[in-house]
Amino acid sequence: MAGRSSTPGRSVTSRALAVLGAFDTSAPRLSLSEIAERSAMPLTTVHRLLGELTDWGALQRRPDGRYEIGRRLWDLGLLAPVQLELRHVAAPFLLDVHTATRDTVHLAVREGRSALYVERVSGRESVPVVSQVGSRLPLHATGVGKVLLAAAPDDVAEAVLRAPTRETRHTVVDPGRLRREIAEVRRRGYARTAEEMSLGTLSIAVPVRVERPPGPPVVAAALGIVVPSHRRDLLRLVPVLEVAARGIG
Repeated sequence: MAGRSSTPGRSVTSRALAVLGAFDTSAPRLSLSEIAERSAMPLTTVHRLLGELTDWGALQRRPDGRYEIGRRLWDLGLLAPVQLELRHVAAPFLLDVHTATRDTVHLAVREGRSALYVERVSGRESVPVVSQVGSRLPLHATGVGKVLLAAAPDDVAEAVLRAPTRETRHTVVDPGRLRREIAEVRRRGYARTAEEMSLGTLSIAVPVRVERPPGPPVVAAALGIVVPSHRRDLLRLVPVLEVAARGIG
């Protein structure tokens, strides 16, 4: 029978999505065998799908034989409402904060148990960071993530607090301490981290609240800034971020 799959029960679409799903921030470039292992499919099936996805532009093959996400998927991703609307509204405010501080400024929303970074502004003087537009980082280990975690539903917060991952030796992973930190974020209105996601950096973040009449404002995003760990004026950046967050909101 034509088109019969070696992985019964999976449609062509689901297999193609499994190939694309093999890529993530920890593995942006993969070989044929790595994609086959991550997608749990035979090499022959993956090889055929890679050819089709590459021809379409969803993937591109590097000179070393590994594959990475293609430009066409990037173009499609930019059409997602969370990108278009938030980036359009927030970009001028992020640029204002960056111009005033010269540090990396980013905007994130909660997606499940992760912080999804939807916009970032940095420059040559900014400290290197792991966050990129489109990356997903743990809620408990980032400044914007802790702001979003403080506003998350109880079931999401409990799921995160049950098994927090250790990203660096400074990451807070004790559930009791994390609960106290999140309660403090709600009380004071901002979150801060010290080398919890990447060494040599500090971060501070505030919520972006939007009106939802007739109810109270809700936290729709988090606005944060990352500075070198030797900086001692982190708290002075809170009012700057709050002004920008109100403008975005």
